Amino acid sequence: MARNLIVKDLPELYETMGLPVDPVDASSGLTVHYLQQTFTEFPFTSVPFRPNYFSFLFIQEAFGKYTIDDQCFEVRPGTVYFTNPGNYRIFEWYSITNTCLITFNEAYLKENVHEDVYRDFSFLLTETVEPRVLSDEQFTVVRQLYQQIHSEHRGVSPYKNRIIGSLMVALLLKIKEHFFQDYNPIYEGNRSSQIVKTFKRNLELHFRDLVNGKVDIPLRVQDYADLQSLHVNYLSSVISNKTGKSVSAWIADKTVAEARVMLQNPALSIKEIAIRLGFLEAPHFSNYFKKHTSQSPAEYRKLHVG
Repeated sequence: MARNLIVKDLPELYETMGLPVDPVDASSGLTVHYLQQTFTEFPFTSVPFRPNYFSFLFIQEAFGKYTIDDQCFEVRPGTVYFTNPGNYRIFEWYSITNTCLITFNEAYLKENVHEDVYRDFSFLLTETVEPRVLSDEQFTVVRQLYQQIHSEHRGVSPYKNRIIGSLMVALLLKIKEHFFQDYNPIYEGNRSSQIVKTFKRNLELHFRDLVNGKVDIPLRVQDYADLQSLHVNYLSSVISNKTGKSVSAWIADKTVAEARVMLQNPALSIKEIAIRLGFLEAPHFSNYFKKHTSQSPAEYRKLHVG
């Protein structure tokens, strides 16, 4: 199996490994499920993969091993894992009694948590985060949150996404409290890690300015290299090797994520969204969006705006 197998969501990963996908519908950009429902034969070793999503793993009772890039971590009761898109990884399970996994993509965060989510939760930009074993008291608080998220996710409330979004804020704040107080991801890790995190930060800041109308021309790969005083080939090599995705793919994914958020605002016309994202013509934006999502902007809006 290729080291750079990139999966866009959890169902795709499970399908690749021949696991049941029924409990993990990712159509909203969020999945919440208990692993004991999926993994029933042990030991189980995953294919090597690079996820295109964030994940939280809450291990109340399970044992195994998790490899992220070149680091290997033990999985044991009371452990909380946070991982973000791009890292090479492989997991092994020896037993699972009670473990919850939450996965989500950037569009879900921006649509349901906060449009400027990286401002308050800069740790989302980090690369490899060591798992933390929480005290019983700390884990109980976190467990109450992920259990409620799981319950709401399975429910049919018309306010479901807003409720989950609020619970996700609480969960992210608790993770920040236990893992990342006074944490600045830009200064963590080796030189390559810093280049990746600085690129992600520059990407986020530039798109924030685009969406808010402060700039009107999208940055190119060369521009992102210039921001770090790097040769464009070197930046491209570091980003591809560390994340499994090219700089262009990161820019495309970011463009689509921001477009999805704005398309849910009925006050914005598709033409205005196109202009804000730096497209000279609305049809060009429509073709670009459809190429990356298999839906036109109008089709996406019709499905997501009541």
